[in-house]
Amino acid sequence: MNSVKQSFDLSGKISIITGGAGLLGEKHAEAIAEFGGIPILLDIDEKIGNEKSKRIRDKYQVDCDYFYCDITDESQIVRVRDSLLSKYERIDILINNAAIDPKVDKKSGGNLSRLENFSIDQWDLELSVGLTGAMLCSKIFGYEMSKRKRGVILNISSDLGVIAPDQRVYREEGLPENEQPVKPVTYSVIKHGLLGLTKYLATYWAEKGVRCNALCPGGVYTNQSTEFVQKLTKLIPKGGMAVVDEYKAAVVFAVSDASSYMNGSSIVIDGGRSVW
Repeated sequence: MNSVKQSFDLSGKISIITGGAGLLGEKHAEAIAEFGGIPILLDIDEKIGNEKSKRIRDKYQVDCDYFYCDITDESQIVRVRDSLLSKYERIDILINNAAIDPKVDKKSGGNLSRLENFSIDQWDLELSVGLTGAMLCSKIFGYEMSKRKRGVILNISSDLGVIAPDQRVYREEGLPENEQPVKPVTYSVIKHGLLGLTKYLATYWAEKGVRCNALCPGGVYTNQSTEFVQKLTKLIPKGGMAVVDEYKAAVVFAVSDASSYMNGSSIVIDGGRSVW
């Protein structure tokens, strides 16, 4: 039996991260690389994707590849799969991280983020990336894992996958109700949906050695307004928002043998917000 320290080792693990050029995607990749894994960044931003993969290679002295991939297009995912199998002969880890981060609308164009104004086109677009894309990647990459009888899928949900957004956090003094900014409906639906996908996948391939869990991070501080941070902080028992590196250790735990008996679970790391 491996020691506890050895159980966190990811040496040589082929680890796909969707949305890998984004803020958290990059941090997931860094966590993988720090423990010896081989991050594979999938994203539609070629410039940033190539820059970040090179930076990770140089910093951690591991392989790190970038692939252009629109995860709403199954044929592009298949192309990435074929390339990875040709080069590495296996896929070990999938982190479903990609999402369109819906911006809180502030009066522009009639405040289109409010439910009464929310378009079906925007609904379809955001769900196609955050939920359908995760399903397609799990279908294609997860199936390859099942054939080898070993693999891990980690879905990146949110604290708002277990609670509803508190719209009071986004309110602005002096605005009429129909102009108040809100967190759009798609964010909650996608993040709750990823928890359902997690449970489905956890049972679907369990007998073939593929396990699936979810990470539900709280809000990350990225220079939001002081007013917003103060409002949100009041909802968090621990106080404050997470820093951008706060979730790295949890990612390593979730995708390594350190969590080998965990399957179908959700790791909520939100400073205690969801327990209030």
